Amino acid sequence: MSLSSNTPSDNVFLSHEPVQALPWLVADVGGTNARFGWVDDPSASVRHVKTLPVAEHAGPSEAVAAYLATLPPLPHGRGQPRPRRSAWALATALEGDWVELTNSHWRFSRDALMRSLDLEELRLLNDFEALALSLPHLQPAQLRAHGAVPRAHGMLAVIGPGTGLGVAGLVQTRQGWTALPGEGGHATLAATDEQEAQVLEQVRRDFEHVSAERLLSGIGLPVLYRAVCALARVPGQDLTAPQIVEACMQGADPLCERTLDLFCALLGSFAGNVALTLGARGGVYIGGGIVPRLGERFFKSRFREKFEAKGRFRGYLAGIPTAVITDTLAALTGAAASLQTGA
Repeated sequence: MSLSSNTPSDNVFLSHEPVQALPWLVADVGGTNARFGWVDDPSASVRHVKTLPVAEHAGPSEAVAAYLATLPPLPHGRGQPRPRRSAWALATALEGDWVELTNSHWRFSRDALMRSLDLEELRLLNDFEALALSLPHLQPAQLRAHGAVPRAHGMLAVIGPGTGLGVAGLVQTRQGWTALPGEGGHATLAATDEQEAQVLEQVRRDFEHVSAERLLSGIGLPVLYRAVCALARVPGQDLTAPQIVEACMQGADPLCERTLDLFCALLGSFAGNVALTLGARGGVYIGGGIVPRLGERFFKSRFREKFEAKGRFRGYLAGIPTAVITDTLAALTGAAASLQTGA
């Protein structure tokens, strides 16, 4: 079993309502990794965060058992109590009792998992629903913005190229913040210039439908890279998404650099579409594991140019701030927020 530690987020949720049935177990499960965290005090801060590879565990019960075994003992040698409530951010669409992770082998029943873990409450959220719920609690140190930092008001949006491509909204109401989960990553990807049109035409030779996720994700980057190589009439290597990013950042492969430049431009156009669709004038946040690895290259890319390139609505988009979420544990913050507020 491979197990790695992360530094937990310092977010704290203040509430006038009593925090019930501590401790809580929170989780963020993607196609590659499952992150677990522990909440055991009324501030609802997430502690003892660990990351476990999904592929190394048969299912969520086994992963939880591995996580609980890592928790430090209480004073006087007493073991940690069992969690009473739990919230999970999951990289899939949710409907009914049965859960199938989109990009991993985990399949389980919500009710069966709740019984297996002996929980009083098990709350399941789409991973980007949880990430959206974290947005009002993010601090400047957890973000890197294009200029102005988004302010948590009105309507917000978050997109995230990770293993897949997540999309969600967050709307401010009189009762508090309400997340709007969806599957926007599977919307059809559009070209905005001749180069992008040629790439999409190339990809359509292999895929009947070219969604945004088909190119703007960990599973999509190799597809985009192969299309770029084909158009350059150069045989492409069999590279994974991490290898493409690494080759680009090291300047070791011009075609990898071209791939990431095109990735950023397409992502900017897609993010602008999301902002228009939701009316996300409070800001658009970029999560997921890919963009933070690009560092300064992302901020020098055409992302913001393409984000604003919406003809008569260029001014509308120019007024919407965009920022990268640099805290990879933000979805755990959102999961804890859902238990704290009852969202």
